[in-house]
Amino acid sequence: MQHQAYQPALPCVNKYLQYRWDKNCYEMHRNKVKSAKPTINTSPPRTYDHLLVKFKKRQLEEERVSRIVRENQMLLDKMSHIMQTNGGVDCRNDYVKKSLGSDKRQLELLRIAKENQRILQRLSTCRPRYSIHAWHEQWLDNLQLMENIGRYPRLLPITQRSSLPPISADRHVKVAKTARNEDEESANIRSEGQNLNTEEEA
Repeated sequence: MQHQAYQPALPCVNKYLQYRWDKNCYEMHRNKVKSAKPTINTSPPRTYDHLLVKFKKRQLEEERVSRIVRENQMLLDKMSHIMQTNGGVDCRNDYVKKSLGSDKRQLELLRIAKENQRILQRLSTCRPRYSIHAWHEQWLDNLQLMENIGRYPRLLPITQRSSLPPISADRHVKVAKTARNEDEESANIRSEGQNLNTEEEA
């Protein structure tokens, strides 16, 4: 009864036959579509075993694991040894620093020390060249001269101005003699020091 409700695309004499023909053509088309093969190969590529299972990487990983296990075992042995022996320091450096020129430096230091001692001795025994007494006498003479040649009196108490000693020729002669004697004594001391240095160097 389906052929009576069927409306063909083209005019026909018998609807039943046209319905059977169209249905058969449609089924053949469906079968062809189901059995059709693609013109483009969309199947996955072939897989190789050596790409899936990487033996070199597995070998490197096993070596790394074995190295870690070995280092852990060594560390465990060290820790057990420390626990059994109460620990200890094994990083002491017993190397003694040596120098090829140490003896020469020691001799040079001794020579410098002796020279310093001789210089200190000469400085301690050397007498001053300038006489403080002569300077004091000259200063008193200068004060007296300034008092004599001054137009106005200096701002000194009367007692101090009257206590200044007068200038005399004997006083000048005495000051010159003391200065000359001190110069001769200092020259003698210097000559004696030079003689001692020459004797020590010899």
